[in-house]
Amino acid sequence: MILLSYGESDRNASVLPSRRNLVAQFGTVGLVGAGKMATALALAWKERGLAGKLIASDPYPAARESFARATGATVTDENASVLQLADVVILAIKPQKLDEVLAPLRNGVASPKLVISILAGISTARLEKALGHGRVVRVMPNTPCLVGESATGFCLGSGATQADADATRALFGAVGRVFELPEGQLDAVTGLSGSGPAYVFQIIEAMADGGVLAGLPRDIAQSLAAQTVLGAAKMVLETGRHPGQLKDDVASPGGTTIAGLLAMEQGGVRAALMNAVMAAARRSKELGG
Repeated sequence: MILLSYGESDRNASVLPSRRNLVAQFGTVGLVGAGKMATALALAWKERGLAGKLIASDPYPAARESFARATGATVTDENASVLQLADVVILAIKPQKLDEVLAPLRNGVASPKLVISILAGISTARLEKALGHGRVVRVMPNTPCLVGESATGFCLGSGATQADADATRALFGAVGRVFELPEGQLDAVTGLSGSGPAYVFQIIEAMADGGVLAGLPRDIAQSLAAQTVLGAAKMVLETGRHPGQLKDDVASPGGTTIAGLLAMEQGGVRAALMNAVMAAARRSKELGG
C-alpha cells in the first residue's frame, strides 16, 4: 500500500483535510507514465514526506529504470497493474498516446477511482469517455514542482466531487501554488505556466550570455541571472504590486536600466513572450483534438 502524508499547507485552499484523513483518502497512488514530469512530481512528493512508496508504469525500460533510480519507487511495464493497485491514478503519458494507452484499460478503472490527468490539452469530457467513468480531474502543473515551486491550474470533470478537488489541492499544493479554474482557461494555463519554465530558462540563458559578453565569467553570470529572476519573482508575489510599477522603481531617468529596457523593446521581447504563450495555448487546444 502506498501511503501519503501531508507536510505543507496549500497556499490557495481555505480548509484542507487533516494529515490522517489525507493518508486514508489517498491510499495507493499510481502513475501511468514515468517520464520527466512524473518523475519530478514523485520526487517532490517523496522529498516532502508525501509518499512512503510510489508505483509507476512505462513501456520504456530506460524510463522505468530512471524513475526507479531517482525515486526508489516500484515500476512495471503493465499499466493494468497500476490501475488495479492504485486508489488514485495519475495519468502522465503523452497526450497523443491517450487512446492507445487507455483503450485496453477501459474496463479496468472502477468508477470509484479518482483519475488525475496532467495531459496537455486533453479535456475532462474526452478523459471521461476514454475511461468509461466520470471521476476525473484535469491538472496542468509545471516542472518547478521538483523544487516545490510549481504553478498548477486544475479543473474538475462532470463527475468529480469536492473531495476530489481537496485531494488535488493537497497533492499539488504540496509542490507549489494551486489555482482552480474553469476548464475553458486550462489551455491558457498550459501556454503560460505549463510551458513557462522553458521561456524563463531561455531568458536566464540569454541574460547570462549578455553577462559573459560584458566580461563576466560564465558561472557567475548564470548565477547572477538566475538569482535576479528569482528575486524579481518574489518581489511580485510578496509585494502584490504590478510588475510595471516595480520596473519603474528601478528605471532612473537617464540611467542604465532604462537604456536596457529600450534595447528589450527594440528587440521585441514583450511581443515575443506574449506570442510564445499564445502559440503554446493554441498547441494545447490542437492536442485536445
